[in-house]
Amino acid sequence: MKIYHNPRCSKSRQALQLLRDNQVEPEIVEYLKNTPTAEELKEVLGMLGMKAEDLLRKGEADYKENFKGKTLSEEEWIAAMVEYPKLIERPIVIKNKKAVVGRPPENVLSLID
Repeated sequence: MKIYHNPRCSKSRQALQLLRDNQVEPEIVEYLKNTPTAEELKEVLGMLGMKAEDLLRKGEADYKENFKGKTLSEEEWIAAMVEYPKLIERPIVIKNKKAVVGRPPENVLSLID
C-alpha cells in the first residue's frame, strides 16, 4: 500500500493514522518533495476513476493565481499538477490497482482487507 502524503495536512495525517491503527504501514510518498510524474499521475487518475480537474485543490493559492477560470485539457491539468504539486488533492492511498482520496480519511478503510 502507498500513500501520497503531506505531513502538514491534518486529513493526510488522519488517514495515515487510520491505516496504522489497522496494522497497515504504507509506503509514504511525500509528494511535495517527490512529485509524481505525468505518467504516474495518469495512472493514479485511472485507478481513482477521476479526471485531472476533479483532483485539483481549487482553494490553493497556486490555483487561484494561475488557473482560476481557465479551461485546460486533461494533459494540461496533469502538467499543472506536476509543476504545482500543492494542487494535488491529498491524501491518495493506493493498493494494488485501486486508489481512493482520503477525504474524509475514513475512505482509506475501503482498501483494507
